Amino acid sequence: MAVTREKFATQVDVEILANVREIARSEGRQIQAIVEDALREHIATRQSRAPKGREHVMQAYLKSTQRYSGLYKKLAE
Repeated sequence: MAVTREKFATQVDVEILANVREIARSEGRQIQAIVEDALREHIATRQSRAPKGREHVMQAYLKSTQRYSGLYKKLAE
């Protein structure tokens, strides 16, 4: 399965870039692969810390919007 890639440009601290280059060299990988790994890990960490709605609360909310939709529309007017 082919991965679609998109080029982008950014700037990074000189020491960070030097470390990334060294990691890529020592692992025999491209810098692109190291950066993608780092971005994936960062995203996963962020998503795991994101507040998650409690399932029973969401179910009650959806049930309420279905049951009282007419009332909610009138109140909104």
